[in-house]
Amino acid sequence: MAEDGKLHVVTFPWLAFGHLIPFLEFSNLIAQKGHKISFVSTPRNIDRLPKVASASSSLINFIKLPLPHLDSLPENAEATIDVPYHKLHHLKTAFDGLQTELTQFLKASAPDWVIYDFAPHWLPPIASELGISRAFFSLFNAWTGSFFGSSITDGIASRKSMEDFTVPPEWVPFPSTVAFRLHEIKRFRNTGAEESASSVSDWVRFRSAVVGCDVLLIRTCTELEPEWLELLKDLHRKPLLPVGLLPPFTRISGGEDGDQLNTWHTIKAWLDKQEEESVVYVTLGSEVTPSQDELTQLARGLEQSGLPFFWALRKWHGSAEFHSFELPVGFEERIKGRGIVWTSWAPQVKILAHGSVGGFVTHCGWNSVIEGLQHGRPLLMLPFLGDQGLNARALAEMEAGIEIPRDEEDGSLSPDLVAESLRLVMVDNEGRAYMNKAKEMKAIFGDRNLQNRYTDNAVEYLQKHRHLHKD
Repeated sequence: MAEDGKLHVVTFPWLAFGHLIPFLEFSNLIAQKGHKISFVSTPRNIDRLPKVASASSSLINFIKLPLPHLDSLPENAEATIDVPYHKLHHLKTAFDGLQTELTQFLKASAPDWVIYDFAPHWLPPIASELGISRAFFSLFNAWTGSFFGSSITDGIASRKSMEDFTVPPEWVPFPSTVAFRLHEIKRFRNTGAEESASSVSDWVRFRSAVVGCDVLLIRTCTELEPEWLELLKDLHRKPLLPVGLLPPFTRISGGEDGDQLNTWHTIKAWLDKQEEESVVYVTLGSEVTPSQDELTQLARGLEQSGLPFFWALRKWHGSAEFHSFELPVGFEERIKGRGIVWTSWAPQVKILAHGSVGGFVTHCGWNSVIEGLQHGRPLLMLPFLGDQGLNARALAEMEAGIEIPRDEEDGSLSPDLVAESLRLVMVDNEGRAYMNKAKEMKAIFGDRNLQNRYTDNAVEYLQKHRHLHKD
């Protein structure tokens, strides 16, 4: 630690842009307090990050560690968006290969803190041996962390069947619907089977991250989920600090290149022609891979709804290994003038901020939820994997939107129910309640001062609780 009391903090996110970007957001906020950041990732990922446009950018040093080559990964694959879902365990294996170089960097730079993600199960003991304080930064909220249970008693092992995950766990002391649907657990089991047979499981990684940390930082705030935060603290018996929701204030303005600006101008021109709060914005994230049938039924539901929509349906990167899709025959012709299917990069935050957008069809990834509710958009929730289903249950409890119904067993969609859900939120009188609730939640999600106070508190904690380095 420098004589002026400033910290040197190493941040080390998992290789997914849904993790890299919040880590960068948090790193930037720490740097704005005058602290030095070493942001560690792979070369291609660092080159693809949005530029940090602030006076603190000189305090952020990007450390590029080359990802070990594996024949099982596509060429130049360094992030989850580069890799088919069923091969993500290979990316985790390559990530684990960063251990030696990261250790050498930590030895040479002797930071005060290392803030790490769920994936590097090997990092906490290394940092401890080097006398470096350790913070696990969870990008999942407290209801998700609580659902999976204690890192001390192994909350996963206590549940033996798939059905055990479809009810709230016994350690939740208050009424809740936060649990998985049966079809979500089936999908999760099917996609994770190969990984569990050949790699360190995500649960083992998560447990190691929590057990080995000095403090658990979490991307949420007390105004949103006070009872879940208390429960999570009790479960892990660790200091627990919410760092705020990190809505994307600092990274949006001024970072686009010429092509991206032209893209936004094209999209904005169409949105400008639509009535206020009339458009349904549809996107299922960059990593969700819906089945062909799910895409077909969603398309038919959008068509049946009669509502204007903007569907960001980004095609995968041209690799034959990635899922391909087809829209119903004649779909784009029939919706011409009312809907747009956009198959390249789209500026999600700017679209959600536009006054013509009234509802948000989302897979319920935490990043997307934050971006939607930051602008007060009611959610039409269509979860697929991981924490998405848990987010959908909790947000439905809060009446921030509704879930688009699926078949409980196989998760299949009905175009009629898709259309009915869209019209309920966007047109029917009953839907005003969801619109109003989402606008209320904007006061939490979109309050920059409120969220920054959480970051300030977290940084103060890091300053007060750093370990003294050995001479």
